[in-house]
Amino acid sequence: MSALVDTVTETSEIPDKELLARHAKGDDTAFGELVRRHRERMWAVALRTMGDADEAADALQDAFVSAFRAADRFRGDAAVTTWLHRIVVNACLDRMRRRAVRPAVPMGDDATLDVVARGQDPHGGIDPTGASDAAMDVAAALATLPVEQRAALVLVDMMGYPVDEVARILEVAVGTVKSRCARGRARLLPHLGHLRNQGTAGNVQGREGGAGRP
Repeated sequence: MSALVDTVTETSEIPDKELLARHAKGDDTAFGELVRRHRERMWAVALRTMGDADEAADALQDAFVSAFRAADRFRGDAAVTTWLHRIVVNACLDRMRRRAVRPAVPMGDDATLDVVARGQDPHGGIDPTGASDAAMDVAAALATLPVEQRAALVLVDMMGYPVDEVARILEVAVGTVKSRCARGRARLLPHLGHLRNQGTAGNVQGREGGAGRP
């Protein structure tokens, strides 16, 4: 038992980039440790971007499979977390584009809306961004945005990432992120204006993303 604890402790102290390199070289445990470290954050991004728990779970699974297979192509010029975020966001955007004719939040599915409102992972995890009474309204409003604007707003306004980091994740210019956020916030106002007096709409509008991660 002591040896097992020592092994787990040692693995948890290895930097992300070294874990990814070990995985690329055939280490059977390294990628699992990366998933353990970052799954909650990646799940939050997927859930907020997709607006549907089942779709988010599928997108996250797609993303981790892609990351597992692409580890040997990681160039090391960005943080592993940035690389993982990029893969998760791209997996979400791919799914949203494929289902563009359908609403991102199934308005008739009360069970799914309830899960999204509470910010829960259908497999038992909790969305670390926290849930609010207005989460269903926010999810439905986000579903009206073009996918690129939604991704930018989720990362900047809901997840709290700085604009420059979001630009690296999305592989666009900083000005493009700011523009997408500004246009997205303007489109959200008619849907979320009623929340202003409740103090809940500020999560998805009015910030330039300069705050650090929550």
